[in-house]
Amino acid sequence: MAENIIQVERDGAVAIVTLNRPDALNALSRALRTEISRVFMELKGDAEIRAVVLTGAGRAFTAGVDLKEAGETGFALGADGGSIDIAKAIGEYPWPVIGAINGFAITGGFELALMCDVLLASENAKFADTHARVGIMPGWGLSQKLSRLIGTSRAKELSFTGNFLDAETAERWGLVNRVYKADELLPAARKMAHEMTSCDPVLLRGYKKMIDDGFAMPFGEALKEEVRRSAAHAASVTAESVEAARKKVTERGRGLN
Repeated sequence: MAENIIQVERDGAVAIVTLNRPDALNALSRALRTEISRVFMELKGDAEIRAVVLTGAGRAFTAGVDLKEAGETGFALGADGGSIDIAKAIGEYPWPVIGAINGFAITGGFELALMCDVLLASENAKFADTHARVGIMPGWGLSQKLSRLIGTSRAKELSFTGNFLDAETAERWGLVNRVYKADELLPAARKMAHEMTSCDPVLLRGYKKMIDDGFAMPFGEALKEEVRRSAAHAASVTAESVEAARKKVTERGRGLN
């Protein structure tokens, strides 16, 4: 396997994970997919890490599945099973994942971006779904996630044309939270990740799971599930812990003024 095709930097409770095949626009070769799965499974077991920033080196976040390799090996769908199922590896990661989309996020790369909990984009970011043009059916969730984020009509426009979506429009449509100048993207993502890790760890992990689980339920059932989990958690909360938390929140608010 090629060395350093993915890089991991640990910054306190935050891990910065960088796809590192810039000459190939970080195309998702079998080796890189294997490494992504391995890294997220490894970080899942790391007690020190409570948030991940996922980004790419060079001009692309990732241009998607390595079609050159696919043509040589017969791989087509991109929905690998077993040990290199990146959707499963990232989906089972219990802490927040911030996608810092630095450039092209195309087809499988678009799907990888949608596996993240929050998306921040560089002004150079561009999204495209070319599944219908290259003859591959999405297998990592794009057909279901994208319409829920930006609406069915807009999702169909992107998927049925294969056209690029620029960063500013992606922000306006609600696909990304914010757009930054290229050199400000990673610092902003790192800062947000540290803000997330400053929350109560039990709440942070439990809140992510509650949102994700509820998203897959009918709305009425999700509301009932929230009540159930809230009541279960309340049983472990004391008046003293609430007061201590209130003081911390107040102090943080004063510091932001």
